[in-house]
Amino acid sequence: MAYFPVMARPAFDIAKLSTEERLRLIEELWESLGPDERNALPLTAEQQEELDRRLDLLERDGPVGISSEDLFDRIRKRSS
Repeated sequence: MAYFPVMARPAFDIAKLSTEERLRLIEELWESLGPDERNALPLTAEQQEELDRRLDLLERDGPVGISSEDLFDRIRKRSS
């Protein structure tokens, strides 16, 4: 017989949290996942389509923007 542990009830009632508090909790839960766990999550069809679209643009037009070195040089010049 398989044993499935029952999740304990939280020490607080989530429904009583404000929207901001619930969003913060979601963020903390997401950040608690390690990179391997995050990378293992499946993409939705829409997310995969968007990634494919962006990759097609990159392959067609090449990289757009400036290098990080150029960016930091610009920042240093502005702050001098």
